[in-house]
Amino acid sequence: MKENKFYSGDLAEIIITEEQIKKRIKELAEEISACYEPGEELVMICILRGAVMFMADLSREINLPVIFDFMDVSSYGTGTSSSGTVRIIKDLQENIEGRHVLIVEDILDTGKTLKHVIAMLETRRPASIKVVTLLDKPERRVVKHIVADFNGFEIPDKFVVGYGLDYAEKYRNLPFIAVLKEELYS
Repeated sequence: MKENKFYSGDLAEIIITEEQIKKRIKELAEEISACYEPGEELVMICILRGAVMFMADLSREINLPVIFDFMDVSSYGTGTSSSGTVRIIKDLQENIEGRHVLIVEDILDTGKTLKHVIAMLETRRPASIKVVTLLDKPERRVVKHIVADFNGFEIPDKFVVGYGLDYAEKYRNLPFIAVLKEELYS
């Protein structure tokens, strides 16, 4: 495991290692590939910025033709919990009508943001919408009916960083998932 000398003192514990992430991504890609007809095209929609690393690694393992698109959706700002107000900062460029869509999310927390994104995308009449998330915090779910079709890891209600997830735009480049020391954000 690579240690980042700039952030090592900020982390309370590593809860998912780089090796565990790589292994689970291969498994998720197999599950996703099996859900579609061979050769069927998939539009992967990355929810920026936290899901970029996850989508890049996942897409290389999926055995289907894929198209990338990106949405920048904000409900956190620089805080540690969702404000409940969802803002679309960058919308899709691709037309998704009649196409299979896979929303790629870094973490499923309250479900509020994902509920909003799914509802908006449904109005564009895709053939299907599925969700893959790297992390799931079911303890924090407010919108109970929002679940991921494919889930990497279920984690406890702790504030985590690494592998794309940040606090105030830092820690994204860690190759693992770690709990941030509470005194740094409280």
